[in-house]
Amino acid sequence: MVGPRSGVGMSWLTVPVPKPSPSPAAQPSDANADVRDPGSAQARDELVAVVARLEAGAATLEESLTLWERGEALAARCQEWLDGARERLSAVRDTPVGATATDDEES
Repeated sequence: MVGPRSGVGMSWLTVPVPKPSPSPAAQPSDANADVRDPGSAQARDELVAVVARLEAGAATLEESLTLWERGEALAARCQEWLDGARERLSAVRDTPVGATATDDEES
């Protein structure tokens, strides 16, 4: 996909990262609930952007804390994807050649 959100031609420092709300009262109970929605590549790219912004040190303390929490949520989601991929690979490796899911259920 080529377009403004594809990351093509964009510096990793310019990938958009959500801005914090002006007041904690305006935030939903879980400000990072949308982390479950993006694809793995998008979540990884956003995590890279969050880390870059934190390492740059230009954010205020409040912005840094918001970025840190966002990064933690993104890292946890990426880890879930990795764990799921490992489980699927293990299941495929443990399945005998020529066996299907129905073969396992019949035994």
